[in-house]
Amino acid sequence: MEKRWVYKENPEAAIVEQLSKEININEYLAKILVQRGVRTFDEAKEFFRPSLSRLHDPFLMKNMDLAVNRLTEAVFSEEKILIYGDYDVDGTTSVSLIYLFLKQLSDKLEFYIPDRYTEGYGISKKGIDYAINNDFTLIIALDCGVRAIDRAAQAKAAGVDLIICDHHLPGDELPDAYALLDPKQEDCKYPFKELSGCGVGFKLLEGFCQQNTIEKEKLFEFLDLVAVSIASDIVPIVDENRILAFYGLKKLNQAPSAGLKSLIEISGKKNQFSISDVVFSIGPRINAAGRLTHAKESVNLLIGDETETSAFADNLNDRNKERREFDQTITTEALEMIGAFKEDRKSTVLFKKDWHKGVIGIVASRCIEHYHRPTIILTESKGKATGSARSVDGFDVHEAISECADLLEQFGGHTHAAGLTMPVKNVGKFIDRFEQIVSEKILPEQLIPKVEIDTEIPLSEITYKTYNIMNQMAPFGPQNMAPLFGTKNVIVDTLPKVLKEKHIKGFLHAENSTKLFEFIGFGMADKMDQIETGVPFHIGYHLEENNYMRNKSLILNLRDIRFDA
Repeated sequence: MEKRWVYKENPEAAIVEQLSKEININEYLAKILVQRGVRTFDEAKEFFRPSLSRLHDPFLMKNMDLAVNRLTEAVFSEEKILIYGDYDVDGTTSVSLIYLFLKQLSDKLEFYIPDRYTEGYGISKKGIDYAINNDFTLIIALDCGVRAIDRAAQAKAAGVDLIICDHHLPGDELPDAYALLDPKQEDCKYPFKELSGCGVGFKLLEGFCQQNTIEKEKLFEFLDLVAVSIASDIVPIVDENRILAFYGLKKLNQAPSAGLKSLIEISGKKNQFSISDVVFSIGPRINAAGRLTHAKESVNLLIGDETETSAFADNLNDRNKERREFDQTITTEALEMIGAFKEDRKSTVLFKKDWHKGVIGIVASRCIEHYHRPTIILTESKGKATGSARSVDGFDVHEAISECADLLEQFGGHTHAAGLTMPVKNVGKFIDRFEQIVSEKILPEQLIPKVEIDTEIPLSEITYKTYNIMNQMAPFGPQNMAPLFGTKNVIVDTLPKVLKEKHIKGFLHAENSTKLFEFIGFGMADKMDQIETGVPFHIGYHLEENNYMRNKSLILNLRDIRFDA
C-alpha cells in the first residue's frame, strides 16, 4: 500500500541551536526534543530524568478528599470493600493494584469483574446486587462508572457507598456516587487529564498514603501494574504518565510482581521490556481471559503469589493462543469479504453472526492494516448485532457512529475506537448510512497511511552516541513515539536477502560515502525490483540495536522506501 510521507515542521533554528549546545547533542536530536516541547536546559533535565517527586498532588483532583476520607473510614473500621473493575487490561490491573495494596491493611476485601458476555461493559446490575446481597458497604469502581447513572442510584438506594475512579469522558449527567474521581470532569482542576483508569486508582491510593502518613514507597512497589495499564490502554506517554511509565518499566524489568514475572517468562523475551513489548507480549495475555472466558482469571494471576502464578500464566497463555486462532480465522474471512467490495468505498462494515465477540476489535484493526479506512466488525450476541469500530488517523469514528444513533440501541467510545449495538434488522441501513457519512467527511489523505518523519538526518550522524541519547527519550508511546528518521539518496551495497518471501535485509550507504549500515525492511520484498536497479532511494526508519549472538550493532528498521523525490 502506497504511503504518504509527512515531515514534521522545523522548529525555530535559534532554539534548536541553543539547546544543542546546552546539553551537548547534535542538532537533529535537539530538533526532535523541541518538537516535543523540550526547549531549555531545565526542561531537558526534567525530561531525561523523570522524578516521582514531580507527581501532581492527588488532592488537586475533584472529590479526592471525599474519596480518601471514605476509604480511610472503611479500611480502619473493617468494613467489607468490593473492588470492581472492567474486564480489559486497564480494568484488571486497576483491581489488582487496589487489592494488593489494601490487602496489607484489611482482610475484608473481594474483587468483582463483570462477564463480558452476560453483563457487558461498565458497572452491572448483577455486580451491585452481589455487593448488596453480601453486605459490602463500599464499592470502589475502576476504569468504568462515569456514565453509570442507574447503577449509582441502585447502590445509593441500598445504602452502599460507591467511589468511582474513571478516566473516560463523562456524559451530560453524572452518576450520584459517594465520590466521583475523573480528571475529565469539566470542573476538575487536576492538571493532567490523560491518566489511565489504573492511574486514577493509583492517585486514590497516593492520597490515602498522604492522609494516613504511609510511606509512598509502599505504593510505588506496584508501579509495574500501572505501567502495564498505561501501555495497554494507549494513553499519551507525557507528563505524569511518563513518570509512572518510566518507574513502572524499571520495576517490571528489575523486580516484577509474581504474576507479571510469570507472564514475562512465558513470553520468552530475554531483553528489557519497553512500552511496545508490554502492548504486544503482556497485554494480550492478560486480555485473553476476558475475551474468551472470564477476566477474573487475569486478576487471580496478577494478585497471586509465586506458588500460584505459573499455573495461572500457563492458562492465560493457552487462552491467548486460542484468541490468536480466532483472530487469524476471522481476519482471513473478513479480508475475503472486503475483497468483494467496490474499490471506491470509504468505509468497511462487516457482519457475520458467528464471529467471536471477544476478538472483533482486533480484527477491525487488522483490516485497517490492509484497507486503510474506518472499519466496523459486527457479530451477533443475544439476538443483537454488536461490534467494534476502529478508525484511521484524524477521523472521528465515534462522531460518525453518533450520526447513526437512531439505528442503534447503544454506543460509546472515543475518536479512534468505539463499540455499538443495534437490532440485526438495522445492519443493512447502518452500513449504507455509515458509508454515506464517512464519504462526506473523510479527507482523501486520511485514506492513505501516513509516515510521519521527525527529522531528516545524514547517515554520518547515525552513531552509537545518537542511539544512546535517543534511547534516553524513552519510554516511547503516544505523543512521545520513537523518533522516525528520514535519509535521502541511499544505495544498497549488494543485493539484499529476501527472508520468508516477504522481508528484505542487507546493507546500504549514502550516495557520497562507502560506510555501510545494516537495514531490515519487514514486508518490503515487493520493492526488490526497484532496489535492484541501483537507483538511489529514500528511507524512513527507526534506529534500533541488533543483538545477535551477543554481538551488538545498529540496524535501520525501515518503515518505508520511496524512489521519487
